[in-house]
Amino acid sequence: MATTGVFNGTNLVLAVGSSGSEVTIGHTTSCSMSFSHDLPEATTKDSSGWAEFISGVRGATISFDGLVDYNDTTNAEELADYIINRTAISFVFGTSVSGDSVYTGTGYIDSIEVSADMEAPVSYSGSITVTGAITKATNA
Repeated sequence: MATTGVFNGTNLVLAVGSSGSEVTIGHTTSCSMSFSHDLPEATTKDSSGWAEFISGVRGATISFDGLVDYNDTTNAEELADYIINRTAISFVFGTSVSGDSVYTGTGYIDSIEVSADMEAPVSYSGSITVTGAITKATNA
């Protein structure tokens, strides 16, 4: 049954890898997906003094943060390798709850940062720039 009402952010996960074999990024503490839509201005003298726009390019980025554990199947080291090797990745963004929406597509890891503060867990953060179309589906 699909998630209803306000739900716990722990249930929203990001998985990356090869198409069809994506693996959840280990020890994430947050993830977000941001859509954008370019709206070029199309105002003319016929616009009666009102601004007009046309639909332009759409895009999306995904951001994530977590704690470093090199035992995770998908960890900060592997994510850095995607950048080093210029490898496109497939992603799945959503919950695993039946009936919930999930977003899938292809993108490139465009940044990964590993930070280590004294007497604190080592953390990482990164982002993915989506290339091409995003598909929205419902979990079975």
